[in-house]
Amino acid sequence: MEETKIFYADGENPKMIEAYKKAQETFKYFWRELSWEYRRIIPGLDVACVKLAFTQDIDDETIVEHMWINDVNFDGETIYGILVNDPNDLTNVSNGDEIAIPINQISDWLFASQGKTYGAFTIHAIRSEMDEDERKDHDNAWGLEFGDYNDILVVTNQKEKPENLVEHPMSINMKESLIEFLKNNPEEIEAQDDLGYTFLHREAIAGNQTSVELILKAGANANAKTNSGKTALDFAKELKWDHLIPLFQ
Repeated sequence: MEETKIFYADGENPKMIEAYKKAQETFKYFWRELSWEYRRIIPGLDVACVKLAFTQDIDDETIVEHMWINDVNFDGETIYGILVNDPNDLTNVSNGDEIAIPINQISDWLFASQGKTYGAFTIHAIRSEMDEDERKDHDNAWGLEFGDYNDILVVTNQKEKPENLVEHPMSINMKESLIEFLKNNPEEIEAQDDLGYTFLHREAIAGNQTSVELILKAGANANAKTNSGKTALDFAKELKWDHLIPLFQ
């Protein structure tokens, strides 16, 4: 993966730029959570959205606006979704547009479960400069519990179960179901979609160790490539899912 490039406006608050960096470094946890959310029969998330940097050259000046998208999807390289903000100055995008933007233009991400938030680095940067009453009003306006801006969580039960930073509990809990699925649907092991992605690619992008182990054990071709030439291992390395890399060796 190319060196990460952060998009920001001239004169932007250094605290906010640092928030963008943290959001990019941890986005993989957002996608891992959302990838499991899409498989749940009963939704577990209240909110799931990503803030992206949109740019446009206007009158010889590059204008940057950071805006949120929802209905998020991710293929390991590009983020897709629907814009849910009205631009202030940009004319090349509008509220409701379908968006496809490279991963390096992430400026924040947020998911919430049972009113508790995860991520939201730029929001916490703003909250850090508020007094206690202002933070309370801010959180009430969102209808969410943002918590301590000095202690931002990225996965559920992070403090109680730090192992959740390595693997999502659903990946472990669904082991027997996946074994049965692969047994009954062997064609899914090698199947590739229109973009060349296999089951193995998708699980590697989401960082699911148990799933990757089982798919490889079932005979998946670890060297299968997407149309853009990426193997599952390539994605694991690019997204820094270090616990997956030994599984391919």
